[in-house]
Amino acid sequence: MHIRTLALALAGLAAGSPALATEPARFSRFTYDGRTQERVTVRAGQHRNPILSGYYPDPSVTRVGDDYYLVLSSFAHFPGLPIFRSKDLVNWTQIGNAIDRPEQLDFTGMRTSQAVFAPDISYHDGTFYIANTCVECGGNFVITAKDPAGPWSKPIWLPFEGIDPSIFWEGDRAYIVNNRAPAEPPRYDGHRAIWIQEYDWRVGKMVGESTQLVNGGVDISKKPVWIEGPHILKKDGWYYLTAAEGGTSVNHSQVVLRSKNLRGPFVPCADNPILTQRDLDPARPNPITSAGHAKLVETQNGEWFATFLAVRPYEGDFYNIGRETFLLPVTWKDGWPIILPKGETIPFASRAPKLPAQTPGPVPTTGDFGYVDEFDGDKLAMQWVGVRTPKRPFYHLEAGDLVLDRGTPIGDLSGVPAFVGRRQQHHVATVSTAVRFDPGADGERGGLAAMQSDRNYLFFGVTRIAGKPVVALYTADQGQERLVASAPISPGKPVTLTIRADGGTMAFDYEGTAGRKTLAADVDARFLSTKVATGFVGTLIGPYAWTK
Repeated sequence: MHIRTLALALAGLAAGSPALATEPARFSRFTYDGRTQERVTVRAGQHRNPILSGYYPDPSVTRVGDDYYLVLSSFAHFPGLPIFRSKDLVNWTQIGNAIDRPEQLDFTGMRTSQAVFAPDISYHDGTFYIANTCVECGGNFVITAKDPAGPWSKPIWLPFEGIDPSIFWEGDRAYIVNNRAPAEPPRYDGHRAIWIQEYDWRVGKMVGESTQLVNGGVDISKKPVWIEGPHILKKDGWYYLTAAEGGTSVNHSQVVLRSKNLRGPFVPCADNPILTQRDLDPARPNPITSAGHAKLVETQNGEWFATFLAVRPYEGDFYNIGRETFLLPVTWKDGWPIILPKGETIPFASRAPKLPAQTPGPVPTTGDFGYVDEFDGDKLAMQWVGVRTPKRPFYHLEAGDLVLDRGTPIGDLSGVPAFVGRRQQHHVATVSTAVRFDPGADGERGGLAAMQSDRNYLFFGVTRIAGKPVVALYTADQGQERLVASAPISPGKPVTLTIRADGGTMAFDYEGTAGRKTLAADVDARFLSTKVATGFVGTLIGPYAWTK
């Protein structure tokens, strides 16, 4: 029998698909319940960190009036560049995805940690701007929208190399600052530079000369690596350039330099880095690590805050949920911004902005929370993402079911896998769905996948082995897939699948006509961590299907 495999295109989805000879895989009622591994008391006047739990890295924040907007990296996941809105910088609601149409960007052939890196969001004269890079799929670009919820334009491509462009507005003029190669042969691996050039926003072109602002980093004699994620702000007659240094792992940091002239010379702060956790004891309880990629924003009340990425490992440097978004107040000292004094740990409960408090949105983003998706709309919620850009609609919703169409298997970079997932946002989490699927050939699959990359993933669900329908668990580490466990089930009957994650282990339950059983417990899930799988993303969990 054939199975209709999953595809994803959240904009302009057609409900109809060509008729297939057999019944498709159908999923119903997806549930998620997560809790934090840290017990934290949040008092009046405080907020909880992180403000966006799970795989939401490289946060760029901007304020327009009393509203705040965040845009995050999404790499080769589609739809991409999620956008959130808030009134208080603490409670955030996703309002859209800036990349939501196949004609905007093509991620064909991209690995999960390629494509769109750290974006920057800004606003000028009634228009929102996102500057970004599509790594190995076009380079640097700008997209625009009148409404941050979308639709966003097709890319305006920019004629320079490098990554992490951001726009600095001064009056009616715009300047793009970004990471490029230095104006000399690189002295060492990771030797990069920060450049600036004017951008004519009216015609969408770079104009004038490019100027190198920072060569290597704060102190090139110490061979700093990967100066990136630059942003410029102006305060009290000074231009402040903030950027990340040290790479995005445990040596990550945020530095700041300033100048009276936009094109320099820029002088580093004597207290650099202004944010890092790299010098702290890695054995401290409940550590937050890898902090950096910050952007500063001034509230309408004159307070300053910084959004930045960091991670919460469950042990050592292992984390499956990816890099997350945190918020801290910024203190100005002797004309310099300090996000966190040296030697201090990032707090889980921190001083909140003095802004009118909001209630959490319909899908919470911080603390302990859960949600249910009944698949009862006419398209999937904007929090669902797939891998790479779909060339055609590949799912439909029907009578409370998610119905899947044909796709390529996980690991085949030539196409789009029949997979759509939600971010795992807690180390301790339970995910469940019901699937109805009768495989017609050995190896065909319908169930849940937990995917960190095309080479590191697991499948838990219904398949056929030696001509018999079974529920099975397969894991793949660096592309080497193995069968962990399997058990016979009744053909064609609904099966409820439940994954229970607890740090670096997972358990797998199934329920059919014979009641609820555990297929496998205490399964080592560290192969889904960034430390093992590498890359820049977190684990996604959701329905997956494949047929021969």
